[in-house]
Amino acid sequence: MSAYAAFLEEKRAIDLLLNDGYRIVGISEDLDGSAVTFTRGDTVDAVEQSRLQLLTADARKYVVTLLIARMKG
Repeated sequence: MSAYAAFLEEKRAIDLLLNDGYRIVGISEDLDGSAVTFTRGDTVDAVEQSRLQLLTADARKYVVTLLIARMKG
């Protein structure tokens, strides 16, 4: 798989979670890439959590761009 195809696959996964009402609440970096934590729900008891491992640099940059846009808007 090309690097661009791998990026598109990770971008689709991110967009799917965001469109389902999840929001990004954490990012942790390690040698294997970035682990992005998403949550959905209003209360602590009713929170659904999902974790996505991003391997491509472009997908990691995409997530940071989304976070910056959310902070500005």
